[in-house]
Amino acid sequence: MTPTFGMFNWYFGRRALPYWCVIIFDLIICFTAALFILLMRHPLSLLVENRFPLLNTLCVFGVFNLIGFRIFHTYSGILRYSQFIDLVRVAGASLLSLIMALVFDQCIDFFDWSNYFYELTGRMTIVAYLTSTTLLCASRVLIKTTFDSAIIGRTAKNALIYGTHAGAISMTNDALNTKPVRFLIKGYIGDKKDHYKERIMGKRIYSTQEDLRSIIIKKHIQALLISPLKQDLFVHNQKFQDMLIELGVKIFIAQNAEEWNKHQSADEKVQLREVKIEDLLPRDEIQVDMDSVGALLRGKKVMITGSAGSIGSEMVRQIAIYHPAEMMLIDQAETPQHDIRLMMAKQYPDIKAHTVVTSICKEDRMEEIFRTFRPDYVFHAAAYKHVPMMEDNPSESVQNNVWGTKVIADLSVKYQVKKFVMISTDKAVNPTNVMGCSKRICEIYVQSLDKAIKEGKVQGVTQFVTTRFGNVLGSNGSVIPLFRKQLAQGGPLTVTHPDIIRFFMLIPEACKLVLEAGTHGKGGEIFVFDMGEPVRIADLAKRMIRLSGMKDIEIVYTGLREGEKLYEEVLNENENSLPSFHKKIRIAMVRNYEYEEAERHLKELRDIAATYNDMDTVAKMKEIVPEYISKHSRYEVLDNNEQKG
Repeated sequence: MTPTFGMFNWYFGRRALPYWCVIIFDLIICFTAALFILLMRHPLSLLVENRFPLLNTLCVFGVFNLIGFRIFHTYSGILRYSQFIDLVRVAGASLLSLIMALVFDQCIDFFDWSNYFYELTGRMTIVAYLTSTTLLCASRVLIKTTFDSAIIGRTAKNALIYGTHAGAISMTNDALNTKPVRFLIKGYIGDKKDHYKERIMGKRIYSTQEDLRSIIIKKHIQALLISPLKQDLFVHNQKFQDMLIELGVKIFIAQNAEEWNKHQSADEKVQLREVKIEDLLPRDEIQVDMDSVGALLRGKKVMITGSAGSIGSEMVRQIAIYHPAEMMLIDQAETPQHDIRLMMAKQYPDIKAHTVVTSICKEDRMEEIFRTFRPDYVFHAAAYKHVPMMEDNPSESVQNNVWGTKVIADLSVKYQVKKFVMISTDKAVNPTNVMGCSKRICEIYVQSLDKAIKEGKVQGVTQFVTTRFGNVLGSNGSVIPLFRKQLAQGGPLTVTHPDIIRFFMLIPEACKLVLEAGTHGKGGEIFVFDMGEPVRIADLAKRMIRLSGMKDIEIVYTGLREGEKLYEEVLNENENSLPSFHKKIRIAMVRNYEYEEAERHLKELRDIAATYNDMDTVAKMKEIVPEYISKHSRYEVLDNNEQKG
């Protein structure tokens, strides 16, 4: 394609059609403005008499306008999306055209072109261009205003912004400049009583102490945008949340709130997303000294079991930030493990990461991995965790959770791992189900092994640390993803019992605490996390229904599942706790077991589990953990027999 043909194609092709429409529109305005000024200063008869010279002059002025339009690209913007910069371009193009027109007027007189062109005075030319410039700018403002009210008004949401400082200003700028427009800002909400006297960008500031309900209804507010600076305050104001949810107001928060708060600049873009139920659960912000964690892990070899799970995968991401020398990632779930492999290759290509698909129960395979990899730190997150599934499969729970933990723990000692960090659960406290009991047995074994090392009964250097916490928000198989799925299907939402309550923590928060506890622990501790206030699951379901905006969604109570408690505990009634290096982490004072006894029990339990006799397996588990009392389970008969005996 020749350059000439390419230019022709650009100017006269289909893609250039919108540009020509804008140019023709602007030329018509300029021509009309010039004629109007001429008619104001000259009789119509004179203009008709000199129609040919006049037409020639207007055509030359039109060429000057075209040159100005081309240089300043006044045609490149879409009129309905016009901004201040577009008006500046119009003014610049008009000024350039005016200068050329004034020079041309002088040329008509100087070269005596009056037979060919109609001579205008300098004053008349200036007035004509001022008029055309005003009309060009006004047309753009009018078109934009009409579009905003007639078209955008049907799609964009009337919104208030909760906040009055830099975050609110940034949100307003984004709302004005984002195309297509999502929000029409109708005002702001502040916390001071006298805010009614103030305005931001021409919009009223309302106070939280006013009747916001009536204001929202009166102004037809459909959305509330939460400033990053107000996010924590909003999370703890459940009354405000419930009012918004009841009125059907969509709530939007900054997904980059933490990053934004570091800069606190109105120029920093706030990335909005619609609020999720996890965001509305009141939690105190958890501060963790991740720099000290990073200093310990940097340049080390780190092994993570269960690396494809909810906790394990987040551990992978958080540890990778601190650039360990190598990472050994182990999980038996092929597809999620493949996702982890791709994530590491894309986000952390400089870290040598081994993704292995295998079971931690395979002693020969794990031996080979430890022998070749030689980890400095082991984070053990691999476990079967679903309570009803483990009630039906106690032998598998023992072989994976208990024996798998023993395999990894023993190999850690043999290959001189510096620290072994085990992820446990609040279900290990006064267990009422197979899963919880299996984790308590794991705690017993690693603690007894740590004690034996310190006493010199077992040769090794490994420090064993256990972390114990409750449910994490959004984990695989947890209640919130289940409710979302049920809502998508039109309901009903299933809750086991009206009074059931659970502790919740964000996955990243839990993992940060695991890392800090694991790296700071000296060995033998069971670190218990402060999970905050428990949440009633029925209330959670009701809020999710209201938040979704769906109507007529029922909540069905299905009854407690096998092994399920009404409430979880993080400490046994016979356990005390001591403070630690972090206010959110305490150290559980638990009964000490002798290593020889614990190891004997585990071997016997493994042998029984290998027979797949569920009752015998659970009976042995109850022998090891006397406080294990089954609830809503077929294994309750074992407790009754013991009581009778």
